[in-house]
Amino acid sequence: MPAPLHAREEVIDRLIGVFRQYGYEGASLTELSKATGLGRSSLYHYFPDGKDDMVRAALERLGQWLQREVVGPLQSGGPPMVRLQRMLTTLDQLYASGGNPCLLGSLVTGASRQRFQAQLQSAFTLWIEALATLLVEAGLPEDTAHERAEGAVVQIQGALVVGGGLGSHAPFERVLKRLATDLLLKNS
Repeated sequence: MPAPLHAREEVIDRLIGVFRQYGYEGASLTELSKATGLGRSSLYHYFPDGKDDMVRAALERLGQWLQREVVGPLQSGGPPMVRLQRMLTTLDQLYASGGNPCLLGSLVTGASRQRFQAQLQSAFTLWIEALATLLVEAGLPEDTAHERAEGAVVQIQGALVVGGGLGSHAPFERVLKRLATDLLLKNS
């Protein structure tokens, strides 16, 4: 058997781009093949169960990225505001200041939500819990911290959706600009 043309991680990164853009239902094998530079048979070599395998691999890779790039900075040392700002800077880069759609957001709509519910729930829970833990460390009561953490993720995801619908980065940029301060307010 010939050597693979691309490293599996590179193939998954390219698949993520397609699933971010088109979601599960809209990501045709033709589009996935074009993005990866691999023929259908090569895609099935990497992902024997087809598109479902591809999405599971994309979500696994995203989970690793979330752990390293979002949760890691939230759990690192330093003042809570600095740690939140690190997370927000990372998200700003990932989403190109609101210009790129979110993989989680793209997969949570339509029929794919039921298909990948466990992985989607795991990713959102990981992010929310890491934020809530930081807010508790910053002195907020646990219930308030969890509510604000969940609200922050809702604001970020919502801003991506609304900004995408409006064709504007402004909603996302506004949310990121005020989010760290809003999260750490002690009396709201």
